[in-house]
Amino acid sequence: MATQTLEIEQKYELPSGASLPSLEGLPQVAAVSDSKVETLSAEYYDTEDLRLLRERITLRRRAGGADEGWHLKLSDQTRQPGPTSPVELRLPLQRPGHPVPEELARLVRVHIRDATLRQVARIETRRRRTELRDALGGSLAEILTDDVTAQTFGETTTLSRWSEIEIELTGGSEELMRAADGRLRNGGLLPTGHAAKLDRALAAEPAPERVIRRLTRRSTSGEVVLAYLGEQVARLKSLDPAVRRDEPDAVHQMRVATRRLRSTLQTFPAVLPASATRQLRAELKWLGTVLGEARDIEVLTGYLRRGLASAPTEFVIGPAQARIVAHYAPREAVARAAVLQVLDSRRYFAMLDELDRLLHQPPLTAAAAEPAQALGDAVARAYQRTRRRMRRARRAPAGPARDVALHETRKAAKRARYAAEATQQVFGRSARRFASGMKTVQSLLGDHQDAVNAQKAAREIGVQAHLARENAFSFGRLYERAHRDALEYADQAIRAWKRARSW
Repeated sequence: MATQTLEIEQKYELPSGASLPSLEGLPQVAAVSDSKVETLSAEYYDTEDLRLLRERITLRRRAGGADEGWHLKLSDQTRQPGPTSPVELRLPLQRPGHPVPEELARLVRVHIRDATLRQVARIETRRRRTELRDALGGSLAEILTDDVTAQTFGETTTLSRWSEIEIELTGGSEELMRAADGRLRNGGLLPTGHAAKLDRALAAEPAPERVIRRLTRRSTSGEVVLAYLGEQVARLKSLDPAVRRDEPDAVHQMRVATRRLRSTLQTFPAVLPASATRQLRAELKWLGTVLGEARDIEVLTGYLRRGLASAPTEFVIGPAQARIVAHYAPREAVARAAVLQVLDSRRYFAMLDELDRLLHQPPLTAAAAEPAQALGDAVARAYQRTRRRMRRARRAPAGPARDVALHETRKAAKRARYAAEATQQVFGRSARRFASGMKTVQSLLGDHQDAVNAQKAAREIGVQAHLARENAFSFGRLYERAHRDALEYADQAIRAWKRARSW
């Protein structure tokens, strides 16, 4: 299994004739080690049209040095200026000529899809490694001075040479990074214009920064909606590897990005006509449903297990915890397998292709050229829809009818929240406050729905325990607790709605 590290680093050009300035006296630094020299050889892999490079992702097979092996650097999706924090995954070397390990290839499938990975360059590096240490001898940072020779492969082959310096924190603080950055700049070094050696070897233009442009009331409606959609598409893609690696909360976050995309397309048909996005909305609903099944099992299992864990010991009778695990473990495995199957499906890749086309060739209406203030009407409609559903829920009789009505209200509040989020750069504080209020209502109604589902689950598992001649008392208590929680969350949500609507 690949090991994961988080790197905080910065690279600098080393002009001909320049050298590494003294690093003595930096914050926390008590000693600077003598330079150690090593030779590294790396083969870089990408698609023919360099899709990974465009996403600032690096996949290489490195021989030599302490970290030889397969390396996959996943880009930092925030694209903030200054030191970056890419996630690097590593696997040990396989025999020469062996293809890219499947464990790493599947983590970039969201970008390469049906394309083939091939070797695009070989880079030889003569590296001088200098270590900054604290008073106890602990490593704070490494300074790497690299003399690089690169060869590219493809229709033509090119050779190039250059030198660069990289500083990478190994235990030091951001204060140390800032101080070292100032020292290197004062010594005549400037941050490199290329995020990776491969960029320079291929003479590729640096990947464009995902700058979050300041949107105002003078921005067009189309600019505002597309900017928000672009953020969510990038978010969805960045979460794909995390879901595949089963990282905590990754499925939930990917589901949220999917819902935001679908909700935005539903809310702003005046900008992107419903007829042009109907199929994409259906595909986003499909993906959200598959992710939702896995997420719902996770939520229910956690709710029931926490309920037992918080109960007095004398009230937990029989193998109740084991019964919950046995009930949900097979379902969780099936749901997890379904998610992974979807992420490798042609249908998913086709949906990603359609999202890319939407951003690069958007089917904008004439209204998209209007000032962004016009989007306020769509936010108002989303609010009115939530208001009608909340009124209907409050009038519904207690029991299943009200539960269903509150669940529908939650979906409307969520759409109103996402609509406000999409426009908050235009409408400022009022949109942020409204989005926050809708988020509170949505979250409380989500907790209500979880408690309603937990009632059903507690009853179902309790019946199974009874039929197995186990004492089902603990599940009766869980049912009663979930019933009380549902009532309390519903009451809190109604109070939150009264506060939110005043904004």
